[in-house]
Amino acid sequence: MNAFWWALLTAGIWGVVPLMEKVGLASVAPNVGLIARSLGVMAGVVVFGALWAPWPALRQAPLGALALLAGGGLLASFIGQLVFYRALKVGAISQVTPVAGAYPLVAALLGWTLLGESITPLRVLGVICVVLGVVLLRR
Repeated sequence: MNAFWWALLTAGIWGVVPLMEKVGLASVAPNVGLIARSLGVMAGVVVFGALWAPWPALRQAPLGALALLAGGGLLASFIGQLVFYRALKVGAISQVTPVAGAYPLVAALLGWTLLGESITPLRVLGVICVVLGVVLLRR
């Protein structure tokens, strides 16, 4: 599979998950939901680690790269998820999810400014569409 199909599969998976989480959060607090979700992640890591993880490559990876990846996990999968759950608990899934899903806008801006990625007219148009979508959903 090429990158497009992997990304499309990701979108499908990530599109179903907020529905599951919204329904689950109806009867628990966001912090309880975060712990339950994290237990699911840990179960996946244990199975993956036992069956497929490249342990020698992990041991040889640069410490800085591992720190950045672990920091990303902490920020996205713990802090970001808790903040998202708080929004999802009190807001409509049809509003919260697309606004939270505007993170590609932040990533694009950081890619352009910090990584020196090229700014093309189509990328700028995409960012404008994301901003307009967030503005429309805010109303």
